[in-house]
Amino acid sequence: MYKRLTAAVLSAFALSSPAMAADINVEELRTLANNLFKPIPTADVVIKEKGLTPEQIELGQWLWFEPRLSKSHIITCNTCHSVGTGGADNIPTSVGHGWQHGPRNSPTVLNAVFNAAQFWDGRAADLAEQAKGPVQASVEMNATPDLVEETLRSIPAYVEKFAAAFPQEKEPVNFDNMAKALEAFESTLVTPNSRMDQFLLGKDSLNKQELTGLRTFIDKGCIACHSGVNFGGQNYYPFGLVKRPGADVLPEGDRGRFDVTKTASDEYVFRAAPLRNVALTAPYFHSGEVWSLEEAVQLMGTSQLGTELNDEEVKAITAFLHTLTGEQPVVTYPTLPASSPTTPRPSRM
Repeated sequence: MYKRLTAAVLSAFALSSPAMAADINVEELRTLANNLFKPIPTADVVIKEKGLTPEQIELGQWLWFEPRLSKSHIITCNTCHSVGTGGADNIPTSVGHGWQHGPRNSPTVLNAVFNAAQFWDGRAADLAEQAKGPVQASVEMNATPDLVEETLRSIPAYVEKFAAAFPQEKEPVNFDNMAKALEAFESTLVTPNSRMDQFLLGKDSLNKQELTGLRTFIDKGCIACHSGVNFGGQNYYPFGLVKRPGADVLPEGDRGRFDVTKTASDEYVFRAAPLRNVALTAPYFHSGEVWSLEEAVQLMGTSQLGTELNDEEVKAITAFLHTLTGEQPVVTYPTLPASSPTTPRPSRM
């Protein structure tokens, strides 16, 4: 069974006054919101909780921008998950090895550490497992674990970096540790202090339209899928729970989580997208076919909630979603070490 708030539960969440900005009791709404959502912790908090070391994070940062992890020596992790553009690449589906297009829209890497699982279908349990996928995918970086290890071991500076990051290991330069280092760096890519976070912490940081949007977001049932610290990213739901979108938005050939579980009830089921920084990450949905955030909100109303949101409701919810944009991580592009004579050469094949 997929988690869905019933009308009875939603009515318990609803506030007593109608959804008009002038009638909203701000403190009552703030209390309700704190029961549904949580502020994003800072990177320092995440680093401490996960026990990450500076050496692991720095190595992960190098690897994040390292094109030699790809067979062509062109594609990096940042190619599809640019930290300068909301942690995504802002195109329908990413372009990978040999100019191939991937099958799904690239989800944001920002705050991904707070998701219950990674990828649209949740096939990776954590960021380390996720990091191994694109490196090996033929339509993405098209490398192999052996090629990655050979490349990294051929560059003395990487040998030193891996030894410092994983000092207890006899052979620290390996594919698993590459993934662990990338996970360490990705865990720091959080966006705290959004205006919504400030509101949760007691500041009057939302205007009337945004407050109305928050109230509508709750009362209409969006919180059934989009709650918690990441406003989503925790559970899986059928896309088209009430009314299936057209094939342009929901391609019939992509059956979502079914391809992972092979369970009939998982056909066209996807992980609920986390909504933090959603205003920065168009186009939307796994197909990347919706460019307007307002259009995405309208579509969610009909397909997931079974309701036609009016223009005022759509604009208010969209305004509220803009308040989820947090402080973007400041990342220095590293100066990477040169290849050695034994470093494998790039290949377009």
